[in-house]
Amino acid sequence: MRCKFILLIPLLLLLFPSCRSRREDKVATAETITAPRVVSGCRGCHPLDIDPNHDLGCSTCHHGRDNLSNIEASHQGLIPHPAQPKLMARTCGPCHHQVPTAAKSIHFTLKKAVNLVRRHFGAQKDLDDLTRIPLPDPPRNILGLADDLLRRRCLRCHLYFEGDAYPATRRATGCGACHLEYHDGKMISHRFILQPDDDRCLSCHYGNHVGADYYGMFEHDYKWEFRTPYQADGTYAKRPFGVEQHRLIPDIHKTAGLICIDCHSGRELMGPGHGMPSATHKRLSCRTCHQWRPGSAPPLANLNSSNNRLYIKLKGSGKTLLIPQMRNPAHEQYGSRADCTVCHAQWSFNDWGTNLIRIDAGDLDDWTEFVVQSSFESEWQLNQILHNGNEDPPMMADKITGVLRPGIWLKGFEKRRWQPIPIGTDKSGRLRIMRPILDLRLSYVNADEEVIFNSEVTGAGKIWLPYTPHTIGPTPVFFRRRLKDNLREFGNAGN
Repeated sequence: MRCKFILLIPLLLLLFPSCRSRREDKVATAETITAPRVVSGCRGCHPLDIDPNHDLGCSTCHHGRDNLSNIEASHQGLIPHPAQPKLMARTCGPCHHQVPTAAKSIHFTLKKAVNLVRRHFGAQKDLDDLTRIPLPDPPRNILGLADDLLRRRCLRCHLYFEGDAYPATRRATGCGACHLEYHDGKMISHRFILQPDDDRCLSCHYGNHVGADYYGMFEHDYKWEFRTPYQADGTYAKRPFGVEQHRLIPDIHKTAGLICIDCHSGRELMGPGHGMPSATHKRLSCRTCHQWRPGSAPPLANLNSSNNRLYIKLKGSGKTLLIPQMRNPAHEQYGSRADCTVCHAQWSFNDWGTNLIRIDAGDLDDWTEFVVQSSFESEWQLNQILHNGNEDPPMMADKITGVLRPGIWLKGFEKRRWQPIPIGTDKSGRLRIMRPILDLRLSYVNADEEVIFNSEVTGAGKIWLPYTPHTIGPTPVFFRRRLKDNLREFGNAGN
């Protein structure tokens, strides 16, 4: 009887193996399941993806007190945006020696653009930095009105401000504006990027400004009948840059795969000259690459030579491309008398009659068809007043201080065109593509609905200035006619 019982046990195990496996599974599960890891301090609430170079502990840059479980105590002395201009020397500067130089760059101070407008409206002295623009309240002369325009409407792209609240234009401030990644208006990672992609550039260089043209983007007019809010499939078009866009031919360098920083290096963007000639950095031009001489040093770090040919290694894709050299005899014949863009620009930005008006009164019914303004703040204010029954007088923030002040700046154009391409001469007499950059007309209506300034266009200097469209492509069939006709018109006909 005992032998039969012994034989019966293995038989039962063979017939019911699941009993054994369930028991073993329970044991294995008990051994492998562990309690979730509790992260204390900042990362317990903010589980951010941080790049290795900046994995220093949150309080190193943001201050506050890390490794505490109490929110109020952790946030004492917290700096939400340590890379902002006023703080970046203290937070970023100790590790990044470029910070002091970058803070003086024209890209950072915007002094070239600021002084261009201020000089046009009568300023006698230049400013070193956009933060030094006077604060007129209310403006008592046309220069004061221009200063208010700069502070509250124009300077939405400087590094003291986080950008317009559109999906493609929101970004960080200071160093983070170029080196932190945003998508759909939100920061998507705390990993700092060494080489900014083009989305970072376009967060400022959108609208009808150089940069957008590189991608073939031309902003629609603001009036509703000139815009096309619906796509071919019938869906409503998104406005990531604030206004719908015509999609024209992009720059040939964009088609080849070059991103902005392939040509515009950190030395140029963050240097004191920002593209201007200096002892250590010469201005780049088309000829820098396309008329390179064998034996001379490549002008950029991502260029290299081999077998008397010049190559570029693309920073975006890592591909290597051969840079074609000038071959057409016209380059030698006309090169000293005409800029390369005169023949190679496919189209250009031309906004004629840019009208800008500050309105302090609440009656804005005439602007119903101009609600889309390429300014989120202006658009929001107009919608609140015209469609949501808000009877409060319009207010607009100072983009340097963030303080709300009375009045709203609205904008319109006489016409917007990309053809024909206007051609004129620069100070040296060379043919250049021109643009009516200073064709600005300022108006001001106060809270009593009194017209203080009405379409003021008087300013010092010319309204047409040379610029470099980023719409390069093959020359048109009749490019020689374009050259000869303009050389003849400006008294430099030659052959």
